[in-house]
Amino acid sequence: MGDSRRKYDEEFKRNAVELCRTSGKTTSQIARDLGINSSILNRWRREQVKYGERAFPGIGKQMHGTDLEEENRRLKKELAIAQEERDILKKAVAIFSKMPK
Repeated sequence: MGDSRRKYDEEFKRNAVELCRTSGKTTSQIARDLGINSSILNRWRREQVKYGERAFPGIGKQMHGTDLEEENRRLKKELAIAQEERDILKKAVAIFSKMPK
């Protein structure tokens, strides 16, 4: 079976939350007008309040990290790449040192 979940981009989510703040309508009315479930809209509102500009990062991006956490993630990724390169070079040295001259 295919994945039938609808996906909404960051702009749509931000606009929907902004409508809740400024329109004077209830969350349920806005959700109905947009064709989404009111619980989704309420979750987006909570995320916007809690995370501000970091809310709705997109698919595959880390959400809600502090600057230190983001720096830590970046450094760990960099370290993993450096370790992989080191291991490849070690294997290459071992292979070339065994070859007859």
